[in-house]
Amino acid sequence: MLGLSLAACTAPSRTSTSATGPNKFTDATLRQIATAQDARQTAALLPFLDRPEVLYRREAALALASVQDKAALSALMARLADPESGVRVAAAYALGQTGDSTAEVALRERVFQEKDALARQYALEALGRCVSQTGLSMLARLPAALGADTATLNGQAWGLYRAGLRGVTSDAAVGRLIQLLNPANPYRARLAAANALARTRGLNLNSYVGAIANSAQTDPAYAVRSAATSALSKANQSAAVPAVLATLARRDPDYRVRISALRAMTAAQYAPVKEAAWDALTDPHEHVALAAAEFFLTHAAGEPGSIFLEKANRLPAWRPRATLLATALKLGGPEQNAIRAAVQERFVKSASPYEKGYLLKALGEDPGAYDFVTQATFATGQPVVIGTYGIEALVAMRRLPSFPAEQQSSFALTLQRAVRGGDVAIMGTAAEAIRDPKLELRKVFANADFLKLAREKLVLPRDLEAWQSLQQTIDYLENKPTAPFPVATAATHPIDWGLVQAIPAGQRALIQTSKGAVVFRLLVDEAPGSVASFVALIRQGFYNGKNFHRVVPNFVAQGGCPRGDGWGSSDYNLRSEFADLRYGEGSVGLASAGKDTESCQWFITHAPTPHLDGRYTIFAQVVSGMDVVNRLEIGDRIERIELMR
Repeated sequence: MLGLSLAACTAPSRTSTSATGPNKFTDATLRQIATAQDARQTAALLPFLDRPEVLYRREAALALASVQDKAALSALMARLADPESGVRVAAAYALGQTGDSTAEVALRERVFQEKDALARQYALEALGRCVSQTGLSMLARLPAALGADTATLNGQAWGLYRAGLRGVTSDAAVGRLIQLLNPANPYRARLAAANALARTRGLNLNSYVGAIANSAQTDPAYAVRSAATSALSKANQSAAVPAVLATLARRDPDYRVRISALRAMTAAQYAPVKEAAWDALTDPHEHVALAAAEFFLTHAAGEPGSIFLEKANRLPAWRPRATLLATALKLGGPEQNAIRAAVQERFVKSASPYEKGYLLKALGEDPGAYDFVTQATFATGQPVVIGTYGIEALVAMRRLPSFPAEQQSSFALTLQRAVRGGDVAIMGTAAEAIRDPKLELRKVFANADFLKLAREKLVLPRDLEAWQSLQQTIDYLENKPTAPFPVATAATHPIDWGLVQAIPAGQRALIQTSKGAVVFRLLVDEAPGSVASFVALIRQGFYNGKNFHRVVPNFVAQGGCPRGDGWGSSDYNLRSEFADLRYGEGSVGLASAGKDTESCQWFITHAPTPHLDGRYTIFAQVVSGMDVVNRLEIGDRIERIELMR
């Protein structure tokens, strides 16, 4: 789902109409196909795969990529031999989205039979989503005759990436990925290779330090440098890596690469990289400073907390400062009481609920702050986000080895109070803690009736995440298999086709934030239900005044939650729309609690994030204002959103 260039990282649908004209859903048959997709009606979609019209065969195959029903596998595999390459592309994509091993043989055969370069590329990537360990050798060692074109290189690289995400890898696959990092290869192949090396679990890359470090330092594309830098974390036995990471953290021109360098640093490298991390605390980009503070929170040891208190007090940005204060509390020392008092004083004086939340998160490193955090968590008349951060801090505190044994019974009562309190975030987090086997609370909560009572008071689908957490905990306490969670059907919120047809292809939306303006291009052809919901909420003024409640540097900025803490939703759910799109820089996706549970929250990606491809609906693309997106922080406001004419 990555785009064709750095400037356009989200690939448009191959069936999009013009940017100013009507969208494709003026065609009644396409509305019929999309309605069946939305309702997950495989039987209604299958006949379209045999239609004489190429458009309808292709659209039906793409619809099945969202349905993901194994009952469609045979029909989709038959379409791999369709006379039209566009249908073969769509069928391969849908088979990959279904991810069933049944399709492996058909896709492998298609790779060798396919004459169209793009269709072969899609077959290779789809193969990676369902390939077995045995079949991986073919994917890693394509015949030279196949590997001469750009599309095949891209397909092989993405196929190896998709296989790696599933834990399917080999020495030959890793060796091929290293070769694909070569700057002579196309951008998309290098990007896939670097991400595969960074995200495939369990790799030991010490033998490949030279090639990976060269990519991290010299590749012309920031996204490749960033992913290659992340991969260096898997070569931490090499004496050369700390110096490379320190240099990248200080000097790379793109802030996202500097973040990746800080995140790749390990505890074993603490001494040689520490000075670079200190320098990064004053980086002009706040997200880099935060990554540096998180490095110290994760890896600092053997130093008094007072050093970090002093450093924190000199930082202007509240999130890096609060994170460094957490480090000070974690390390403690003779000044522990003074550090705790300083953090609590900042909490009292702060006017920002998000800063208050982060200060409670910091206090979660110190069991001595238990009473203070408990009082703050359950205080009345405060923004809900404070309670959300507070219960998370209490749970984190309880997980510390230093948590006093005599306070454990008090903590259990606090969890019970949280579940009974009625706030969805507090009860959901508390329920998760109760089922944490490391906390051994099953014997304390032998009766799950209080959880069942709380569950019955929730409203679905609005409170689905809290419902899931409570149900999982009830099942845990009663030693039962986890019950399936309820997913709203299309009938509860059908696509408003009247509204969809009124949205021009290429419709733009202006998001005025407290940091500046961002413009989205809405992808109505690819995600009609999601775009219609977004437009309807815009017209209601739903998003005006909401906050960005979640910002993960070099990943996403997320907003649109009516509560402001990520636990809020609308009163309806949408079905996932997994069009043939990829998460690149500035892709706008819908947050969810699982397939077909999307609602009002959305996120913008800072950079290519291919592990999200095909898992979260993409409904828009940033076309201007990425500089604003990259500066957004937790607590920044969505002043208003309006449709542009």
